[in-house]
Amino acid sequence: MQKATLSHLILALAIAAGAMPANALTRDELVAKLRATGYADISDVKSTAEGITAKAMKNGKPVRLVIDSSGQVKEQD
Repeated sequence: MQKATLSHLILALAIAAGAMPANALTRDELVAKLRATGYADISDVKSTAEGITAKAMKNGKPVRLVIDSSGQVKEQD
């Protein structure tokens, strides 16, 4: 995705009502939401019994994320 398009997507998400359920977001929207909150190198995004999971980097450290049906993002060990 081009940087300009990603910037527009992040801006659109910031303007939209922020607490949309995670399952209502497309993969690109979810990645943009995570980037807007400081995560980078987002990969391995998939739906699991826990919710949507992903791997990412934050502050130079790898993290595993779980996004629940309400859109809450939690870091897991």
